[in-house]
Amino acid sequence: MNPYFKSTDNNFHLLQGDTIELLPQFEHKFDMVFADPPYFLSNNGLSIQSGQIVSVNKGDWDKSHGFTSDNEFNRNWLSAVRNKMKENGTIWISGTHHNIFSIGQMLSKLDFKILNVITWQKTNPPPNFSCRFFTHSTEQIIWARKCEKVPHYYNYELMKELNEGKQMKDVWAMPAIAPWEKKCGKHPTQKPLAVLTRCILASTQPNAWILDPFTGSSTTGIAANLLGRRFLGIDKEEDFLKISIARKHEIENNSTAALFKQKLNGFKSKNQLELYLANEPKAEYGKELEF
Repeated sequence: MNPYFKSTDNNFHLLQGDTIELLPQFEHKFDMVFADPPYFLSNNGLSIQSGQIVSVNKGDWDKSHGFTSDNEFNRNWLSAVRNKMKENGTIWISGTHHNIFSIGQMLSKLDFKILNVITWQKTNPPPNFSCRFFTHSTEQIIWARKCEKVPHYYNYELMKELNEGKQMKDVWAMPAIAPWEKKCGKHPTQKPLAVLTRCILASTQPNAWILDPFTGSSTTGIAANLLGRRFLGIDKEEDFLKISIARKHEIENNSTAALFKQKLNGFKSKNQLELYLANEPKAEYGKELEF
């Protein structure tokens, strides 16, 4: 199997194809997974974006095919991903009410242990123009570990530091994606770097291997590399993989990478993240990724 892309520093890899089909074809175990699977909300509804009424449809990949089919899809990809996780590995999965309940059920069926359900409260959500129900302003992110009895890594002290010396809560108030994150192209469900940065810092150590089975424009990979972690992303859509490559090239410029770290929300000062990374305890994590 040949990778679609492999960076010169060997820290950023991309595969093109179906996650369920590709994962069994190579041997490698990951410390962390972040998955942004289809939400199944492309139902011909409408929303508001930049003041304009737009369709919520993202593409055929985001359309529901019914309760049974959606559940089976979630079970299959979660099972494939579970087989590639280290015994102490954890997984983060984003969603809304359209898919998150199904995912929670499938996690339990596959013997994952759910640790938290994070509520990402968007500080700048689009308005609800129908005025007939509450404005949608949150997404959920399930955090689970692979094994019931195998301890996972949690950077408790850093999370406490980022929350003014108090325990980090499971509600994160963070803005949606900023314009500077979309200079290489736009993905319809792109996540903010700040959200991925917090997930990665909370649950991994330097040099950890991170998998994103629905990588899109690879926000997970960009955050991973900015934080000194290694990454594999998988996606069917070549257009999204091209955006991913452009974003990786963007942060290969040291000045750009430093600027991105300063712009990230969730830190008390512009230099807090850089200072933390400079003093972060180093760890040795596994072999190189080979196909």
